[in-house]
Amino acid sequence: MLKLYNTAERKLENFKPLGEVVKIYTCGPTVYSRAHIGNLTAYIYWDLLVRVLKFNEFKIRRVLNLTDVGHLVSDGDEGEDKLEKGAKREGKTVWEIAEFYSKDFLKNFRALELAPPEVIAKATDYISDDMAAVSKMMEEGFVYETSDGIYFDTSRFEDYAKFARLDLSGLKAGARVSFSSEKRNAADFAVWKFIQPGEKHAMRWDYLGRPGYPGWHLECSVIIHKELGEPIDIHAGGVDHIPIHHTNEIAQTYAMTGSSLARFWLHCNFITIDGEKVSKSLGNTYTLDDLSSRGFSAMDFKMWVLAGHYQGTRNFTFESLAAAKARRLNWRNKIALLYQKNNINNNNAFDRIIAAVNDNLNSPEAFSVIDTSDLTMEDWQKVDELFGLNLIADTPDVSEEIYALINEREKARAEKNYARSDEIRDELKKQGISVEDTPSGPVWQYL
Repeated sequence: MLKLYNTAERKLENFKPLGEVVKIYTCGPTVYSRAHIGNLTAYIYWDLLVRVLKFNEFKIRRVLNLTDVGHLVSDGDEGEDKLEKGAKREGKTVWEIAEFYSKDFLKNFRALELAPPEVIAKATDYISDDMAAVSKMMEEGFVYETSDGIYFDTSRFEDYAKFARLDLSGLKAGARVSFSSEKRNAADFAVWKFIQPGEKHAMRWDYLGRPGYPGWHLECSVIIHKELGEPIDIHAGGVDHIPIHHTNEIAQTYAMTGSSLARFWLHCNFITIDGEKVSKSLGNTYTLDDLSSRGFSAMDFKMWVLAGHYQGTRNFTFESLAAAKARRLNWRNKIALLYQKNNINNNNAFDRIIAAVNDNLNSPEAFSVIDTSDLTMEDWQKVDELFGLNLIADTPDVSEEIYALINEREKARAEKNYARSDEIRDELKKQGISVEDTPSGPVWQYL
């Protein structure tokens, strides 16, 4: 039985879908710059979620959004628009920026062997649906108009503070969203923004007779409503989404539909890098290409991520990444050993691996089982299916020529021709192969 920690209930619960298909929504990126490893961590954890659900024989419909519509930098409905910022940085249009970085993000998805969602939803494809949602909220009396936009009246939704356990009475104006004399409550947020005279904003749509654009919280509620229908089974995102973004989604969805949004909420924690927050100003926004330039693959990084629990705090260092790379190489050499010896009894090791990940996606415990078990080739195939680490694909059996060299080296050693033996050893090293002499004969490994 799969158990997941439900943020909404603050407890571990047995997972059971509401229907025949598990409906999942995972918050996607705003596509205005390259994704760094801090961004990508969440998608690795949610890929594990999807894979574990499939191992439990659930059918899945997953939606991932791409925020390709401009919105403001802060949760406070203020600051510079992210896509405008990217366009200014690179001398391109906002549309070119959105297109380029959408493709770049999906390239990372493929490099990390992440299972593709059934639906990849671009926010710009749902603008008319956004307008319809705002109109519906108007009809129901949940929103009001100001000079700069349409705002959600949080006092109209009595459960607004429940999900994040907010202290609204102690919330100061400006603490979460910008405050003006036109706002009714400090926590009220924009569902639609009007473009002011003289304001540069390339992405704009006419609504209520004025140019504007949707508030960034709105797209998730609208996409979920159109692509999945409420309530969904699982909504996943980062812990930073709890107090504002996900809280606002819940409120909007209730105002639009009268329904709850999700049964299970899963939130992964942040990573730090060398003990610091991931920040461009600190120069630690490493991309997969940055890791590659230092000799680390996307699979090495994925190995590092899954060695920790999605709810735990993680600190990334290149030393810890090197340890993850070495661990993955050790696993690959366990596979290499199976090419040379018969499968051995594993004492139901894979059952213990599945039991671990069924306990709230406990990948660290599953990795510990793998470290200490002798798996069969069939088990390794299942490990690859479960974690998507490309272990077997990256560990082919060596060629007949390599085996011939190993046999020649063994013959040279038997004849005490150590010079030739050493020559062959060096030649094998150049091809990324080492040979260990054991009482039962030579064993090759990948370097």
